[in-house]
Amino acid sequence: MFTRGLRRGLPKAALHLALIGVGIVWIYPFIWMVASSLKSNAEYLTGGLTLWPEKLQFDNYVRAWKTANFSTYFFNTVVVTLSTVAIVVVLCSLTGYALGRYRFKGRIAFISAITATMFMPKGFTIIPVYALINAIGLNNTLLGVVLAESGGAHVLFILLFMTHFRGIPKELEESAEMDGSGFIRTFVRIMLPLSKPIIATTAIMQFMWTWNSFLVPLVFTLSKEQLRTLGVGMYQFVGEHSIDYTGMAAAASISLLPIIAVFLLFQRYFVEGIAGSVKG
Repeated sequence: MFTRGLRRGLPKAALHLALIGVGIVWIYPFIWMVASSLKSNAEYLTGGLTLWPEKLQFDNYVRAWKTANFSTYFFNTVVVTLSTVAIVVVLCSLTGYALGRYRFKGRIAFISAITATMFMPKGFTIIPVYALINAIGLNNTLLGVVLAESGGAHVLFILLFMTHFRGIPKELEESAEMDGSGFIRTFVRIMLPLSKPIIATTAIMQFMWTWNSFLVPLVFTLSKEQLRTLGVGMYQFVGEHSIDYTGMAAAASISLLPIIAVFLLFQRYFVEGIAGSVKG
């Protein structure tokens, strides 16, 4: 019995060791970046892949936060990201609700059309989006960046909501109609509370995409440096003849902290949302 149990345990232990090894390789670049943020530029260039710095340089974080104006960029990124997430969640949930619960003429064609936009590169749509934002006078404003980021089909989130709403029993909707609830009231009071995992999944993924966005904030804040977000603000460390690598590493470490915190806080809902969408 002992021998048989040992044989069964060996493959599982080998699998765990292999996964631990893959995890270490996967997370090493992040650890190296954090370690580099505590080095001097000279040590960064000559230290290779060594992690522990000879002397901790916390001044890199001070330089990134104050001198490179990352405090302002951080505030701009928070405003743009939270506003974009709120708009995307509302629009995608409403669209997914309509597609998942109602049958109407042209529904399949509409789903096919928005799905096709997934294969269109972001750079192809930036020119008409820029022309539209500029035409309504919102270029070089945070509101313009928010509208540009939240625009588009967001096909993945719409399909997640559509699949989720399609699996909800119709009796809930019918009972709400018997109580006098209309479309919006049924959606807000019954459907949305049942969609917390999908909402969390959408919010987390959109949060990460918007927080790390580069192209849209760059294009829409070219003339106003004070409106830049963290992704664009990295340019502050690139000079004409030199690059502040350790300052850039410190700034990147600062910018990653909110993403890690948000994912850890909503991890359970995120996993439930993905699992529910795959099951559906």
